[in-house]
Amino acid sequence: MPTVSTVNLTAPLLLLLLWATHPTMATNWLSLARLPRSRPVSGAAPCARLRGLTPGQVGVCRARGEVMESVRKAAEMVIEECQHQFRNRRWNCSTTPRGINVFGRVMNQGTREAAFVHALSSAAVAVAVTRACTRGELERCGCDRKVRGVSPEGFQWSGCSDNLSYGVAFSQTFVDEPERAKGLSAGRPLMNLHNNEAGRKAILHNMQVECKCHGVSGSCELRTCWKVMPPFRRVGMVLKERFDGATEVRLTRIGSRTALLPRDPQVKPPAARDLVYLAPSPDFCQLDPDNGIPGTAGRRCNGTSRLAPDGCELVCCGPGYRAGRAEVVQRCSCKFSWCCSVRCQQCKNTVTIHTCRV
Repeated sequence: MPTVSTVNLTAPLLLLLLWATHPTMATNWLSLARLPRSRPVSGAAPCARLRGLTPGQVGVCRARGEVMESVRKAAEMVIEECQHQFRNRRWNCSTTPRGINVFGRVMNQGTREAAFVHALSSAAVAVAVTRACTRGELERCGCDRKVRGVSPEGFQWSGCSDNLSYGVAFSQTFVDEPERAKGLSAGRPLMNLHNNEAGRKAILHNMQVECKCHGVSGSCELRTCWKVMPPFRRVGMVLKERFDGATEVRLTRIGSRTALLPRDPQVKPPAARDLVYLAPSPDFCQLDPDNGIPGTAGRRCNGTSRLAPDGCELVCCGPGYRAGRAEVVQRCSCKFSWCCSVRCQQCKNTVTIHTCRV
């Protein structure tokens, strides 16, 4: 019977080594979003000059250069979607003004915010590469032709199904590379790999079916259908829900191997689709430039809500906010014009806005 014992994660030297070196390396490829569109991201020489890639990722770049433009697009998707999902939270995915650590050193710690970014990043690469396959932009892949025959519902599988298996395989090769290079005996690589896979499963478990009817006058005597990925906004929403329900874990030795188990023994082990984290989050209230935390001073908040995540008391870390009046321009008196547009006037309105005190 294997014995179970907890690995000591409180040793300051071990934590400093793991948090200060490895975690930043894993998501530095997101800095590709900061490159000008005119700069190439494939080819032996350009790959070697891409700051933020690990040596293993540089190797992937050289061997699979045609996919790297999709990786750059994925980096842009991560930043945009993260900022949308957390627009009303204290931590709103604000980016650093420069450098390869896009979200700052807050990613160094094994927090649930880092868990979300890892999951979203792996999902974004899978989605961006799969989209490129479907559009015929990559030589090595195309539509998923394995989906054939008649479904249990009676429709014919046909058309161009999204080749998610190719996108997922590339995401595993590129995004997981920094973790596997470090080995699987430490907490952060295991945490990051788990969350990377949870991001990809958020796509897999939300695949959709699109169909086209065939028949006289649209009678739909025959339907042909194909599988498509969910919108990336949907993937972001799913992962945001997983973020809110993330499980705090600790590194535990089980016999000769190590695993991540809930810190609270009363909590059930996380499923493959759940997010996990190792360390509590900072409060994100105060300005901390060294860690890329802008604080909440000057942030807009909802002064009419006390308990919602965007409420001023939560966003501003207490009742430290003020109300002011501002003039905004909004569309009004909209009318439908045949055919087929909507015409609106521009109206000025005075509204009350709430901001956190500086």
